[in-house]
Amino acid sequence: MSDQMLAALARALRLTLDERDHLYRLSGQNAPERASLETYVAPTLQRVLDRLDDTPAMILTALNETLMQNRLAVAIFGDHSRFTGLARSGIYRWFTDPGERAVYPVDDQTRQGRAHVASLRLAYGLSGRQSRAGQLVRALLKESPEFTELWERHEVARRFEDHKILLHPEVGEIEVDCQALFTEDQSQLLLVLTAAPRTEAAQKLELLRVLGQQTFASGPAEPLPVQSS
Repeated sequence: MSDQMLAALARALRLTLDERDHLYRLSGQNAPERASLETYVAPTLQRVLDRLDDTPAMILTALNETLMQNRLAVAIFGDHSRFTGLARSGIYRWFTDPGERAVYPVDDQTRQGRAHVASLRLAYGLSGRQSRAGQLVRALLKESPEFTELWERHEVARRFEDHKILLHPEVGEIEVDCQALFTEDQSQLLLVLTAAPRTEAAQKLELLRVLGQQTFASGPAEPLPVQSS
């Protein structure tokens, strides 16, 4: 049985790391390094995500790799399951793919970039030069002068709990508050985006929930009408 099949089976059965490792050994394969966590999803976070249908939510690794998204997260951020290699990391895409920034207002992109680098420096400090965090740092130092400048500031932080304005091509600006629920070892987190009740942002999220994963037209678009609160 391939690694991908074993990883998918572990997710479907919602195995703990110990149970997942045992499954690999029973299949005659070495268990993946726990530091990588490329495909494993913490069952506790998945159970919470499964119950969130009315607000955007996703499970991320310490390198901002999306492991799971609910429908509303896909509607806002796009389907992240299509990315492979270094591009699985939202930090890597931020500094190498201009399209990654389209969901954030221009005046908020500098802050977002600093937060990405500070988060990566924390992961790098915990896992070392030979880790995937180290690989990501080396690649970005070669590819992005902007990343290099921010990396040299030596800022360290894990910042997810804040207020954001997100841009959607159909409904326009959406004001949300971000809350993060971490696993005990801090290797994964459930990021939940909520809007204040009875606000325009809440109505926009409800509209996106109703529309589901409909593919929206690319490029500038007039916002859909939203009732006044």
